[in-house]
Amino acid sequence: MKGVFRLLAVLAVSLAAAEAHAVSLKVCHGYSCYYRTTLRLGDGDLKRIDSLMQGGKVSAEAERHAVSRVVQYVEKRAAAAVGVRDRAKSDFGRGRERGQMDCVDESTNTTALLKLLARRGLLRHHTVRRPVSRGFFIDRRYPHFTAVLREEGGRKWAVDSWYEPAGGPPDILPLKDWARRGVMGER
Repeated sequence: MKGVFRLLAVLAVSLAAAEAHAVSLKVCHGYSCYYRTTLRLGDGDLKRIDSLMQGGKVSAEAERHAVSRVVQYVEKRAAAAVGVRDRAKSDFGRGRERGQMDCVDESTNTTALLKLLARRGLLRHHTVRRPVSRGFFIDRRYPHFTAVLREEGGRKWAVDSWYEPAGGPPDILPLKDWARRGVMGER
């Protein structure tokens, strides 16, 4: 009987240790963060994220590629947590749909993830900036938001995951180029 109690005690300590390393992110969805679902990233998730970011150590370009892979991984986990798979882009007027994300949701979620990478010391060549927007209707562009990384030399990069369904590769391009796009729905 003592062996069973020891085993239960070891399991309880192991579970508590795993829980202590878990990280929670709030996943915005339903348009402009109407809904928020907690995504728990456990030890296995964090090890996977660390592993994906290892290839980014060598250069800023490699780091952006690694960030793309991490965004894809976490978006798939987020879709599972929400329970509904996000479709590419968003349908105008379809707000408050669980799981569907507009660009405000996407840029908020991506920025939160990028901040997590920074806190964990996984961004060596970039810093996380505030999301930015483009478009004002009068310029024939619908307002659109993106997450932003700033490279060591000052160049800013858009990290825009709105155009693909959850888990698809985000557009990562110079922010100046991203800011000029979007006329009449152009990507």
